[in-house]
Amino acid sequence: MKFAHQIAQEVRSGEVSAEEVVQAALSKAERVQEDLNAFLTISHDAALSKARALDERIASGEEVGPLAGVPIAVKDNICTAGIRTTAGSKSLETFVPPYSATVVARLEAAGAIVIAKTNLDEFGMGGSSENSAYGAMRNPWDPTRVPGGSSGGSAVAVSAGVVPLALGTDTGGSVRQPAAYTGLIGFKPTYGRLSRYGVVAFASSLDQIGVLCRSPRDLALALDAASGYDPCDATSLEVAPTFGESLEDGTSLEGLRIGVIQELSGEGNSEGIRGALARTAQTLTSLGAQVGDASIPNAPHGIAAYYLVGPAEASANLARFDAMLYSERSGENRLGQAEVMMRSRGATFGPEVRRRILMGTYALSAGYYDAYYGKALKVRQLIANDFARAFETFDLLMTPTTPSTAYELGKKSDDPLAMYLDDIDTVLANLVGIGAISVPAGVVDGLPCGVQLFAPALEDEKLVAVAHRLEEAAELPFAPVAPKYA
Repeated sequence: MKFAHQIAQEVRSGEVSAEEVVQAALSKAERVQEDLNAFLTISHDAALSKARALDERIASGEEVGPLAGVPIAVKDNICTAGIRTTAGSKSLETFVPPYSATVVARLEAAGAIVIAKTNLDEFGMGGSSENSAYGAMRNPWDPTRVPGGSSGGSAVAVSAGVVPLALGTDTGGSVRQPAAYTGLIGFKPTYGRLSRYGVVAFASSLDQIGVLCRSPRDLALALDAASGYDPCDATSLEVAPTFGESLEDGTSLEGLRIGVIQELSGEGNSEGIRGALARTAQTLTSLGAQVGDASIPNAPHGIAAYYLVGPAEASANLARFDAMLYSERSGENRLGQAEVMMRSRGATFGPEVRRRILMGTYALSAGYYDAYYGKALKVRQLIANDFARAFETFDLLMTPTTPSTAYELGKKSDDPLAMYLDDIDTVLANLVGIGAISVPAGVVDGLPCGVQLFAPALEDEKLVAVAHRLEEAAELPFAPVAPKYA
């Protein structure tokens, strides 16, 4: 699969038709599905119809968008008009939205074509992509291992070369972690820069749409098309995107100050991950950056704060799935509303979703609110204060994306706390609301890994620019398709 910017150029010039590109992507999606379980819906007819319509517009001399003919995949908790959206849950197994999420609509207006909806941990709750009601996803680099979660299906779609771009959601690292496990770029913007309208909510103060891809240039194209104020989203920010412009500043990072967060970069990370972090720091130094030690003293408390704030918000957001207005219903009406609601939620929610609802409800209950949820909010503010102080000295901050490479399927299924700890590096950006990116950092024992960069709020363009410089400096392909599927 070529990069998105290459596909769009060839489609606009008439070198290849959008229909040919989309047909090839659909065919490959079918081929990898049996191995990797990346997709919940493959939209053959709709995608080909849109591709033919685009070809007709080009043939008539009409100007088309910067993503003309680019096939994309969309995580199945992001609404797509006329295409089933399940959120990986039995509760929404037959739900077909009447509208598309703002980000999807904007990418389609730029010429992109949705070919499939991708599998995910149910309602975005999980760090391994093993918690879908429709089966676990598998890593293209080694199908015996997890692809990371919860946007695992979107990561698999890009890493296996089905599409050059995919949308995910990132509540605590759910775009960046699978990007690291599958050798991709994974980007989460400042809270509010990409509209959340049309996203099935998990934790509203943490959720963000993110992008998975193999090229910083593709990332910039997608972000310039999808970003911007949305009146349908009360948290949307009026900030004009300039991601494409940020790639034109030359290769030097002269004077850029990057701080390596010491609390997250030593013990607790595998030897291979520490080596990858050191190599990336060395590359950044060779490009002109000044790399030093930074401190976020409350970083180790991020996991505890996140797993109180996130489940608390989830317990409220998922209350709507009560089988009264929508979601699948279990039990006859004569049993009464309360009994039908309990049966329906018990029958359609998986164990991880039930666990988080119970955790969140407990944290919000009378007598425990101040001890748990209230304290988590205070820790969240302390972490934000730590970042503010660190950004007075450094332009960007850096950590590993994950403490290890992808682990074997089933290894942590019986130990959810171990799975939660894999998010220790990524939850911080969501708690604080700042932008973060995971960039490829090489291969350790045959498996890819990533390094993560944080930027101050609204300075997301810096992250894409640094990723671009790292790509230029890479001696090997920056984010290759998994070898088996290349």
